[in-house]
Amino acid sequence: MAGTPNVRDSILAAIPSLRAFAISLCGNVDQADDLVQETMYRALANIHSFQPGTNMSAWLFTILRNLFRSDYRKRRREVEDSDGSYAETLKSHPEQQGRVELEEFRVALNQLPSDQREALILVGASGFSYEEAANICGCAVGTIKSRVNRARSRLAQLLAIDGADDFGPDHTTRAVLAAGERR
Repeated sequence: MAGTPNVRDSILAAIPSLRAFAISLCGNVDQADDLVQETMYRALANIHSFQPGTNMSAWLFTILRNLFRSDYRKRRREVEDSDGSYAETLKSHPEQQGRVELEEFRVALNQLPSDQREALILVGASGFSYEEAANICGCAVGTIKSRVNRARSRLAQLLAIDGADDFGPDHTTRAVLAAGERR
């Protein structure tokens, strides 16, 4: 089964989304890449348990999530740089507004409870339906909807977003663009 082009193509097509989800969970690109690699290994080793006709991406996301949770339980007993002083020396400060906003978003996203962050990423960033996200997380659809709603509300509060005008270019940039359009 693993050698069939359709299964292989489905697995390969899911890698970018798996990697993005893994990065959001780990917060570290190298760890995320290791997690995706282990997910691919497990998926191929257990491809016989995949039920044809079901959602391959949801199956892979479930494997990745379970691997992350298992690894997290192991690592939470470890103490590395508990005060963050070493990590602080490794980051470079962004120079462009977009990078600053992305960093603010990342920080705000990390402040969400893990269940809300996970639901928001699955539905908002990875494109899964509420039903698919509920299956991945092993909970009811209403629970996922509630988590996504609470996550969106909390993010808006953390990022001081009051409405649609708060997205995109700031007021100064909009004024410059508007002046350019009038010429």
